[in-house]
Amino acid sequence: MRVVFMGTPDFAVPALEALVSAGYQVVGVVTQPDRPKGRGNKIQPSPVKKAALHLGLPVYQPVRVREATFIERLQQLKPEIIVVAAFGQILPPSILYLPPRGCINIHASLLPRYRGAAPIHRAIMNGERETGVTIMFMDEGLDTGDILLQQAISIDEEDNAGTVHDRLARLGADLLLKTLHLLKEGRVQGRPQQDSLATYAPPLTREDEIIDWERPARDLYNQVRGLDPWPGARTWWGEQVLKIWRAGLKEEAISKGAKAGQVISAGEEVVVATGRGCLSLREVQLQGGRRLPVAEFLRGHPLVPGTVLGRAKDGCHS
Repeated sequence: MRVVFMGTPDFAVPALEALVSAGYQVVGVVTQPDRPKGRGNKIQPSPVKKAALHLGLPVYQPVRVREATFIERLQQLKPEIIVVAAFGQILPPSILYLPPRGCINIHASLLPRYRGAAPIHRAIMNGERETGVTIMFMDEGLDTGDILLQQAISIDEEDNAGTVHDRLARLGADLLLKTLHLLKEGRVQGRPQQDSLATYAPPLTREDEIIDWERPARDLYNQVRGLDPWPGARTWWGEQVLKIWRAGLKEEAISKGAKAGQVISAGEEVVVATGRGCLSLREVQLQGGRRLPVAEFLRGHPLVPGTVLGRAKDGCHS
């Protein structure tokens, strides 16, 4: 089967490698253009491009997939099917309906729940106990196509976006191969999604990173782990941004009379009062510094009990 693969981030790499290992004829890999990345802002290829070049596959990087020259090139590749995994551009009808077997997508949620760009982050931030992978036919809507196969995984209490991402990436690769095998044998058909059950996972914004200490500790705990390892939850210590990378619930801590955001104790962990309950900070990063376990952080930064986090020097959130 002639396959064109379209993907960009780390999530898509296991699926591409699985296609090649299983003997599919990957006639082209389409990924986003090289972009500046990291502290030095150096131009970097996407993880999918790196993997494709390592596998000896031809790579295409259109600025816009709608460009007539790119669509013409895609037609010349004569794919029987196009596989998409977190590519990063919306495909026009001229691509969606080009391959005879259609375009299929690996989506990191149990559709119709969490349609959109950030399903892994949003599921954890919302305290979900389960997520999964959906392989679906693509149509012109936002993750609205017919479902081919799905498989669920549990989200454990200590999971973060990184650990769930890695498990779903591997699961997506396995489920893709199973789907393609069933499609070749004519033993799977798409089933429509129930739109009435749909929820959405919009792209993360800077506002999603900000910790509102008035919220319950459980909600903040989910926010922290849903934003690790990227982009990180943040608060303010005076005028400096303090990122919180790992946290825990501190149910036995006493916060009576404390303000939301007030440090209750500081030692091996920093315990902070919230709108309901306490949150323990276990790994943090001060603006311009590096990620540190809290005990190590406190040796150079005296974050003393009574300090109120979340307020800039003028007393306002910014």
